[in-house]
Amino acid sequence: MVSKVLYASEPTLEVAEFRRVLVESGLGETRPIDDEARLKTMLGNANLVLTARLDIEGKPLIGIARGITDFSWVCYISELAVAASAQGLGVGKGLMEEARRQLGPSVAISLISVPVAVGFYERIGMARMTDAFWFSRKR
Repeated sequence: MVSKVLYASEPTLEVAEFRRVLVESGLGETRPIDDEARLKTMLGNANLVLTARLDIEGKPLIGIARGITDFSWVCYISELAVAASAQGLGVGKGLMEEARRQLGPSVAISLISVPVAVGFYERIGMARMTDAFWFSRKR
């Protein structure tokens, strides 16, 4: 039996849970998982933190969408992370649907995909952009 997934806004998500899902999703390879202060700042300054939890005892976190938005024009999703054990079950799609529901139809959503996830974003109907630009971080 597959457990129900609960989607919610969790602006006070604990750093340890955030770190665990980043690691379990594979995004830990590209995130500062050994810098607790930076992870805490990443969570604290995001104004959209959506979670996916299994509806079982302990309500384990299996996914997160973290974003920055003005709630009027655009939202940038900086992480969409789903634990490997829950990948392929619709959790990422569910998180993106929850983001769209909470943001409403007048807010665009943008993100930068890791190469292995490009197909996922295409399958859920996101348009590929050819005119995006990037200044790399130094650390």
